[in-house]
Amino acid sequence: MNTALITNDAVVLGLLATILGGVFYASNHPTFKKIFTYVPALLFCYFLPSLLNTFGIVDGDASQVYYIASRYLLPACLVLLLLNLDLKAIFNLGPKAVIMFLTGTLGIVIGGPIALLIMSAVSPEIIGVDGPNAVWRGMTTVAGSWIGGGANQAAMKEVYEVGGDIFSAMVTVDIIVANVWMAVILILAGNAKKIDAKTGADTSAIDALREKAEAYKAANDRNPSLTDLMLIVAIGFGFTALAHIFADTVTPYFVENHPELKKLSFHSKFFWLIVSVSIMGLILSFTKARNLEAVGASKVGTIYLYILVASIGLHMDVLKIFNAFSLFVLGGIWMLVHAVLMLTVAKLIKAPLFFMAVGSQANVGGAASAPVVASAFHPALAPVGVLLAVFGYLLGTFAAWFCGQILQVIAVA
Repeated sequence: MNTALITNDAVVLGLLATILGGVFYASNHPTFKKIFTYVPALLFCYFLPSLLNTFGIVDGDASQVYYIASRYLLPACLVLLLLNLDLKAIFNLGPKAVIMFLTGTLGIVIGGPIALLIMSAVSPEIIGVDGPNAVWRGMTTVAGSWIGGGANQAAMKEVYEVGGDIFSAMVTVDIIVANVWMAVILILAGNAKKIDAKTGADTSAIDALREKAEAYKAANDRNPSLTDLMLIVAIGFGFTALAHIFADTVTPYFVENHPELKKLSFHSKFFWLIVSVSIMGLILSFTKARNLEAVGASKVGTIYLYILVASIGLHMDVLKIFNAFSLFVLGGIWMLVHAVLMLTVAKLIKAPLFFMAVGSQANVGGAASAPVVASAFHPALAPVGVLLAVFGYLLGTFAAWFCGQILQVIAVA
């Protein structure tokens, strides 16, 4: 039974919109502006809604706001952010973005087994009896989620026959640990210039992409007319509709005719939704539709993105960390291994913080949050997050399955 104070999603959406408006108003107010120099506005947009869930004002799990934001606003947002995609400039970023993404994947694959080894040495009972609710089985679903996303997580649940009790516990660990790490990344993003200067990272390619986007904006920006705004909304939701039609058509085909491709997320409508809408946005970037950037296409897309961010925050309950403390410690060690490996490789190859942050989030958060982190650096960089996240969907199940094999060996041993 839902015991939350507010159960009407219209009220929930109004609260989230009010929070977002308040954060942006405060970020430009002389009294509070200094705070936002150190902590990005995006973090407040993400953290404040979590308090609504934590203190029982809203039940994030019962609310449909996230589902609506992820299925309707996220695809529209991706189309609008990809309209101004400059593929040549992204390729000029070099191989470091891919290296950091793969490093993030490796960190999750080896981080789980390392965390299990450490926790089993300190608290042997965490291994438990091997059965459907064994901890190692539950960890495979977290690996799927942190490398690919929800579809990969569901695939691991089936592949490793994960019991309902440990799956529920691990979903909570997944959400809270991943969200805390995202908060850390957003704080780092707010101080990216200082960090890159200290590490000696080469940010020239990123700066060039950012400057090119800003130069285009300065040369072409104009006040949007009602017609311009209507066209932006039409393209965003029109192509979202086409992507849903495609996903609704393709998914049943693979379910019925190719059951072996379930491991590749081909049985997930959300997978096909994100892939198809990304391809559509990519194609549109070569047409006259890209001119809509001059009248604020990415700004409208970013509004959708911030509503999504607030709805993601609505799923976080920081007090749940005390319900199964040992599992959260396990998840924390796991994420720490991932983070340390990312930071170490970034320092060794002198990769900018942007590559580390987006490479990590393309793994841990997927298509819902990788563009969020990328846009925290600059809206023109959001497509990098989108492209890496799609790569994560394809790689996720293979890497998570391999991680599960290692976890099984450790648990049995």
